Amino acid sequence: MSILDKINNRLKQVESIVNDPSPLPTPAHRQVGIDLGTADIVLTVVNEKGMPTAVFMEWAEVVRDGIVLDFYGATQIVKRLVEKAEQKLSVKIERAVTSYPPGTDPQISKNVIESAGLEVQAVIDEPSSVIALLGISDGAVVDIGGGTTGISIVRDGKIVYTADEPTGGRHATLVIAGNRGISYEEAERLKTNGSAENVMPIIRPVFQKMADIAREHLAGKNIAALYLSGGSSCFKGIDTIFREELDDMEIIVPYNPLYLTPLAIASYKNNEELQ
Repeated sequence: MSILDKINNRLKQVESIVNDPSPLPTPAHRQVGIDLGTADIVLTVVNEKGMPTAVFMEWAEVVRDGIVLDFYGATQIVKRLVEKAEQKLSVKIERAVTSYPPGTDPQISKNVIESAGLEVQAVIDEPSSVIALLGISDGAVVDIGGGTTGISIVRDGKIVYTADEPTGGRHATLVIAGNRGISYEEAERLKTNGSAENVMPIIRPVFQKMADIAREHLAGKNIAALYLSGGSSCFKGIDTIFREELDDMEIIVPYNPLYLTPLAIASYKNNEELQ
């Protein structure tokens, strides 16, 4: 079984237990990751084998591209998620790994975690956590978040180039809202829960722009494989658009990439089982 297959199995596990409060026996080993995203905050607990045992998330716009817009709100969400995980696993959570978008101050994320009463075990930039989880030696990661599209190029397992462009899932939602004459909230529900066949013709130009951004940054870099990450990468058909724009490049979309970064953060320095 390949590393990607193993990660996909873990992502399926995440999907099956997210916000499930059903009690479980206290794990002998646990590592906690907290992802402060633009559209949501996710707490993930993995065991000694890297398998998720508890996942709790809240949709919120208290953080945008690494900048905390509502510090109190972000702290309160983290506290609630910690409490839910503690109740599920009958354990006291005292420390966690967290992350930050490239080009932002990692201290911002650390401040939120510490204000929630936790020790910061480690802080890592988001693409590096994904690269470590997937075991990428050479290639590129394109992380399509709520507000931006981030591009990272990897050589010998290290990031050698990063860029961040202001086009993301929020822009697709705004296009739907304008096209249909509905509120942003209604457009977000339609994007998330509606039929991809009905919505894709409207937002296809947004995804084409994302793919074009990636193509411009990767031009001449001799990239063989590109991994898509982030919530907007879940949209059906986005991989086809990237293949159309990026000729001869292998496009890899892990299972439900919405949870890829949260899992990668929780699994940081805990990936030996994959090798």
